[in-house]
Amino acid sequence: MNLDVVVYPILSLGGLGLLFGAGLAYASKKFEVEVDERMSAIRDALPGANCGGCGFPGCDGFARAVVEGRAPVSGCPVGGSECASALGSIMGIDAGDTVKKVAKVICNGDTARCKEKFEYEGIEDCVAANMVAGGSKSCQYGCLGLGTCVRACPFDAIEIVEGRLARIIPEKCTACGKCIEVCPKTVIDMVPYHQDVVIACNNKEPGKVVRQKCSVGCIACKICVKACPYEAIDFKDNLAFINYEKCTNCFVCVEKCPTKAIEGNFERRNIDKKDAI
Repeated sequence: MNLDVVVYPILSLGGLGLLFGAGLAYASKKFEVEVDERMSAIRDALPGANCGGCGFPGCDGFARAVVEGRAPVSGCPVGGSECASALGSIMGIDAGDTVKKVAKVICNGDTARCKEKFEYEGIEDCVAANMVAGGSKSCQYGCLGLGTCVRACPFDAIEIVEGRLARIIPEKCTACGKCIEVCPKTVIDMVPYHQDVVIACNNKEPGKVVRQKCSVGCIACKICVKACPYEAIDFKDNLAFINYEKCTNCFVCVEKCPTKAIEGNFERRNIDKKDAI
């Protein structure tokens, strides 16, 4: 066998391999994109939920935005105050006081308390039902309870309870905002995790109209506004709302509300009292 037939091709291929390798090495150095080390550190400090609740495409997108100054270190709703503090340390800034928030369905008008206009027999979806005269409920602001938010939640934090009403499990909620995006009634809002008192009504109609539709709706009587010793309740568009920064969860408004439109977590309050004692 002629060795030249075997050796020369091998040498040629080997030489080409070295040449291309050297070219790639040079190109990688020449066109190298420097990655800020803080971005990797922030990515490692994030919970990795990739829920998009921060408003950016996943945790990588949020980490890049923080480094570039386009997002605050407290912008991750899943990580909470501990995560914000860690990101603040990485960026060399004060994260400030961040309050953990969770989603809350601002409605207690189930089928036993809120009148129905008609019997809906269409697709089990709130968006679809809302296209039919705004849904079957007489209250145009109420929860339809057909599970659109349940299917949108990536953390199994929402359930449909008896009376066809959506309920959010605070312990599972990460405040990603997916449920708020899909709700056609905009009846889901963010509230502080440790907030025991919430006005569970979203109806902005006059009190006389509300009375005819729902037994647990806000009737715009303003009794809660006058009763609050901390001036933590304001009033707008026929509806009372709480300033959570002023609210002390004293439960005075809960006890005074004639229609029980203000929801109070008595169980948690009793637990807090026992802990304090």
